[in-house]
Order: sequence, then structure tokens, then C-alpha cells
Amino acid sequence: MEQGWDPEVKKFFRKILSSFSMGLLWMLAAMLAGLYFRLAYRTDIPVVYNILFYVCLVGSLLFLLFYLYRIWKK
Repeated sequence: MEQGWDPEVKKFFRKILSSFSMGLLWMLAAMLAGLYFRLAYRTDIPVVYNILFYVCLVGSLLFLLFYLYRIWKK
């Protein structure tokens, strides 16, 4: 009797785990920068930091979506 998982099922679960972990990492990093460092809302810091935060947030989201597209395309 064969031991272990089917290779296709193993690849599929790795895709799921990789997608979930990268999405969670992106969300945690965005929340850390936005809420803990107070870049998500206007306070006593210059507006340039808020704009830079949101530009980096959108840019990193695009990279995440490209990464997920590349993983699930295979």
C-alpha cells in the first residue's frame, strides 16, 4: 500500500498555504505600519508620510496580486 499524499494534492495544498500566508503577512505588515506607526490616518506627522504609506500599500498589494496570479497560473 502506498504511503503519503498524491503529488497533485500536495502541490494544491502548498498553493493554498502559500497564498494564505503571503496574504496574511501583507495584511499584518499593512496594519503594523498603518495603525502602530500611525501612518494610516492624519495626525501630527506631515501629509507626505501618509501619501507615501498609501502608495507603498497599493504597490505592495499589486505585487501580492501578481505573486498570487503567478502561483495559481501554474
